[in-house]
Amino acid sequence: MSARFEEIDWQQTAMGDLSLRRRVEPSLGVEVFEVKLGDEYLMSSLFTVAEEELAALGLAASVGEEAASLDVLVGGLGLGYTAIAALRDPRVRALTVIDTMPAVIAWHEAGLLPVSTSLTTDARTSLVLDDFFALMRRPPGDDDARWDAILLDVDHSPRHQLDPSHADLYTVPGLQALARHLVDGGVFALWSDDPPDEEFLATMERVFVDPVAHIVDFANPITGGTSSNTVYVARSRVA
Repeated sequence: MSARFEEIDWQQTAMGDLSLRRRVEPSLGVEVFEVKLGDEYLMSSLFTVAEEELAALGLAASVGEEAASLDVLVGGLGLGYTAIAALRDPRVRALTVIDTMPAVIAWHEAGLLPVSTSLTTDARTSLVLDDFFALMRRPPGDDDARWDAILLDVDHSPRHQLDPSHADLYTVPGLQALARHLVDGGVFALWSDDPPDEEFLATMERVFVDPVAHIVDFANPITGGTSSNTVYVARSRVA
């Protein structure tokens, strides 16, 4: 195996072969961690700006003003950059991160990724093996948590899902089901690899208050230009 490339882990999953790789990017001379699902690149440590902005923009919209007052749910652990960015907000009292793949949680528990140790040693953090989409479909019981913010980064976009079973979340009934897991005025924020989708914004507006699509630009060291992602942010209605 070349010293410039290492496959750290490879596992079969219900959605395809999952692999964690570490390599040196020759054009930059930096170490890069990448996750692939089948033939698709899911994430790279070269591009984390929008994942971190998902947390920053989502929590900036939260009405919580007191220290240690926010309970936050992150859907999708990945390389951990959204979660670690959420922990930088001093208002966060508890951070629950849900991922459906045991391997991803195991990577962080073993300290394999750049932010793993900071994430797993923070007493506010809980890593939970579960299906985020199934959880959102289930009506919360009287004793279930309701979140001040839900930050979601799993699918490529509302139109391009990793698994067809996720598609219902991006409909009016699916978003209404998700909103039941938020406190009144709680925030839902969503990462997307696609440009702002006016049709999806209109769908969000039927459920949430004042949805906004933020365009997040970031330098692309591979192309030498600028790339963009989208972060949708909206608040649940107050009863």
